[in-house]
Amino acid sequence: MLSESDRPPLDISGSIFLVGLMGAGKTSVGRQLAKRCGKKFYDCDLEIERRTGVKISVIFDIEGEEGFRARETVLLHELTPLPDIVLATGGGAVLRAENRRMLKEHGTVIYLRASLDEILQRTRHDRSRPLLQTADPRGKLEELFIQRDPLYNEIANLVVDTGNQSVRSLVQKLEQGLLEKCGGMHP
Repeated sequence: MLSESDRPPLDISGSIFLVGLMGAGKTSVGRQLAKRCGKKFYDCDLEIERRTGVKISVIFDIEGEEGFRARETVLLHELTPLPDIVLATGGGAVLRAENRRMLKEHGTVIYLRASLDEILQRTRHDRSRPLLQTADPRGKLEELFIQRDPLYNEIANLVVDTGNQSVRSLVQKLEQGLLEKCGGMHP
């Protein structure tokens, strides 16, 4: 059996966009999936931080969520038309119909769905998530899930439950799902 680094790139054409709540694994999975597919990886939140020179939490403090969402939309206008990328979106990118349209029109959308318990576990010590800096993080996550789950499902070509599995096994599951759903040749 070939090791991960010895396997040829997965032949899946077009761009792949990962959506889901914060802590669902979009960045970790996206990096590995991009490597496997020979695509360039972008993370919306990290790209906004790189371009502004400040953390997302600072943008939220100064401009509010609406100011951040405006920056996110501008970035999506720039990134979604790029060929053959893997893009990890921010959890709230789907809130704007314009963003959902761009994602749906320009690539394959994968919804990484995680349970609230998994997300709480993954984000419990992460102070960089402005929406969770509240007395009731679980309540906030429940509210976000109720609001966003239908939007993620609306645009998803593929829904994958992340469960309690490694990034590597998730990427393998995505590879298989992409090959079945979107075509391509498995090496």
